[in-house]
This record gives sequence, structure tokens and C-alpha cells, in this order.
Amino acid sequence: MTNQTIGLLIGGLLPAVFYGISGVFAKPATEAGIGIGLYIMLIGLAVSLTGLLIYGFSPDNTISVRSGIFTVAVGLTWAIGAAGVAVALASYQVPVSRLVPLYNMNTLVAVLLGLVIFAEWKDVQTAKLVGGAVLIAIGGSMVATS
Repeated sequence: MTNQTIGLLIGGLLPAVFYGISGVFAKPATEAGIGIGLYIMLIGLAVSLTGLLIYGFSPDNTISVRSGIFTVAVGLTWAIGAAGVAVALASYQVPVSRLVPLYNMNTLVAVLLGLVIFAEWKDVQTAKLVGGAVLIAIGGSMVATS
């Protein structure tokens, strides 16, 4: 197995499984009664504890102002998205089976931004990329309207 394949498994398949499971946990959490602010704070606590655990096994103190700013941006944008999911589940009773495929069309946002910001368009097979993007959009739309 190549390093890139291992990276895709660790950074692609593993997160897909855990993000999917977290989407399922979001429904009973919001249905059991929790304020959106407390919901996000408890998630933040769990993320912090996970970071502390990982730091214990890999104590790398590398940081710069620039990396810190981008890391905070990751947390802020993720938290706003998670809050939107919680509101949809708690206030609008959207079924998780319809909501998760829709918000996972975030793939298209990340692909588009990666192509433009990081000039990744130079290294992709355009036909496959467009075909996959169309399938994601069709699939998300079909599930959301089912």
C-alpha cells in the first residue's frame, strides 16, 4: 500500500465513518433537550479532550501565528455548521437521514475552494472531477427531497 493510499484511508475513510456516526449522535442529543450553545460547548470540550489525548502521544509544540489563525478559522466554521445542524434537528425536526447527505455536499465547497485557492485544478482530471461533483449534487438533492 502506498503512503498516499494510507493517507486517504486515515484522512478520508476514517473521518467519513466518524463524521457519519457523529451525525447520528446529533439527533438524540438535540431531541433529549439541550441548548445550542451548550451543545457546541460540550462538543468543544470533547474536541479539547481528544486533542489533549493526541498531544500526550505526539507532543509536538509546533505553532505559528498564521497556523493558529487558520486553526481557529477551522473551529469557527465547523462550529457554525454544527450549530446549523443542531437547529435543524431540534427546531425543525428534519430527519437525520435526509439532513446528513445534504450537508455533506460540503465536499463540493471544499473541492471548488481547493481548485481556486490552492490551484489544484492543475493536478486533477477534470472530467472525473465534474462527473463526481454532479453525482454528489444529484445524490444530495435526491436524498434531501425523498
